[in-house]
Amino acid sequence: MTAVERTRRQADGGPPLGILGVVFTVLFIGGIAVSTAMAGETFPSPFGPSAGILAYFHDHQDAVRVSAFLQFAASVPMSIYAATASARLHNLGIRAPGATIALAGGLLASAMLALSALFSWVLSRPEVLAEPALVRGLQDLAFATGGTGHVVFLGLLVAGIAVPGLLAGLLPRPLAFTGLAIAAVAELSTLALLVSDTAILLPVARFTALAWLITTGFLLPRTRAGKAGSRRAGAGSPMSEQQAG
Repeated sequence: MTAVERTRRQADGGPPLGILGVVFTVLFIGGIAVSTAMAGETFPSPFGPSAGILAYFHDHQDAVRVSAFLQFAASVPMSIYAATASARLHNLGIRAPGATIALAGGLLASAMLALSALFSWVLSRPEVLAEPALVRGLQDLAFATGGTGHVVFLGLLVAGIAVPGLLAGLLPRPLAFTGLAIAAVAELSTLALLVSDTAILLPVARFTALAWLITTGFLLPRTRAGKAGSRRAGAGSPMSEQQAG
């Protein structure tokens, strides 16, 4: 393979998926870690008492603002990951809906994360904190978008890669089956909108999905040997020479 062909093939594959996965995971977890360190306590649950929720946002405005900033920043490489993964699946010959599902799921997951971050940023504004009902409403929106909304669509991103990865042999079978299990848990987390006790599914699905996306980003191939071989074989055939002429 010449240097030009190698460069073109790398360009077709897009930016490194594994690195993108690491970047958005570090930014997201960094937002949680930094805000917890600054506030000395974790972000309050929307199912907790109103007095504790109002006190948290009133006393830790800087922590909320930093968390919102890093969460919003994480949504950008996540959207790039989704677009790159979808394009790579297409380049690998996947024409089934999986590649499109991965793109739609990833973009929606990124959008939900960005919306949650913006709602959280508004919660750091002193003017808002004077209205307790508004604070509760904004926190519920931040939870609905960054919790259930984000995780459910994150599951679609995982499923959209795992299914073709399994059927086309692009990923190790244990990794592909693990992705399907994670996606199932992510979809089940929708129940958190009806039963608060099922909210435990959200962090389970979220963090396992992030770890899976990083791993898959490093293992998903850029090219398929069989596909490349068939192209080379076709390029030297008489029919190919006639078409070229």
